[in-house]
Amino acid sequence: MSTQPIERPPTNRWAAISDNTLAVNVLLGSTGLPAPTVIPLPEAVHVSVADVDDLGLWLAERGGEIHVSPAFEGVQLWTLHTTTPERADGSSVSVLVSAAAPADQMIRHDILTAVVR
Repeated sequence: MSTQPIERPPTNRWAAISDNTLAVNVLLGSTGLPAPTVIPLPEAVHVSVADVDDLGLWLAERGGEIHVSPAFEGVQLWTLHTTTPERADGSSVSVLVSAAAPADQMIRHDILTAVVR
């Protein structure tokens, strides 16, 4: 019986994931921002938080803009598009911080003003 070799993913993908993970871990370690779920990818790091108020903490610390999904089954996804601090080489990592909320939930004014319309 012949076996098929397992292809190793390109090293640059894993290097990018590792680099992004390190940048976000440094940010989290220095700020204490809530990040119960962190999913690093080569192009960005996705962070899921417990509620929309947690987006306000991230917004106050890092700035950015918030996108809101259309309601589906009475729930909307609120996503803050932000970045890590700039590194010595001038680069930063995109961070997408998301929280699900009921479509009719009252939202704080500072969060509403950051929503892209």
